[in-house]
Amino acid sequence: MADTDFPGWHGTTIIGVRKGGKVVIAGDGQVSLGQTVIKGTARKVRRLSPGGFDVVAGFAGSTADAFTLLERLESKLEQTPGQLQRASVELAKDWRTDKYLQKLEAMLIVTDGKELLVITGAGDVLEPEHDVAAIGSGGNYALAAARGLMDSDGDAEQIARKAMAIAADICVYTNGNLTVETIGA
Repeated sequence: MADTDFPGWHGTTIIGVRKGGKVVIAGDGQVSLGQTVIKGTARKVRRLSPGGFDVVAGFAGSTADAFTLLERLESKLEQTPGQLQRASVELAKDWRTDKYLQKLEAMLIVTDGKELLVITGAGDVLEPEHDVAAIGSGGNYALAAARGLMDSDGDAEQIARKAMAIAADICVYTNGNLTVETIGA
């Protein structure tokens, strides 16, 4: 079977919302292969604590690739304690230049409660505008919903949960089974 014939894994929506001194990263639990839901309870948001420094990360893409990147990020954070942006840039540089890492297909949203960053395999470390970032198959739906909710009275978690519910209603590769991690005040 050629790569173009393989239906591919789909089914991730990850959102990061910063509001009121808190940052929330939420992710759905659906993993799909083609038109079939393989698992509905995947955990795509993780808390990392290298050297006692708390970081929350959410990933979209291949699970094995994402775990490899999370391990690398943890290693970079151990080398640069308390410097999430620096560790993220170092990871992105390695990801872009290392022949093994270049083949990894995933994206990350990471936060230490102060910074909110999106890391891509193209060497990007992006700090999103409007304190909202989203990735994955339903990412654009969640992003639009959260941006529309940022002026509401809701806190970061309420906005993330509502945005994910909206994305799950629209994107067939996203479900409402959430993992939510909060960091900050």
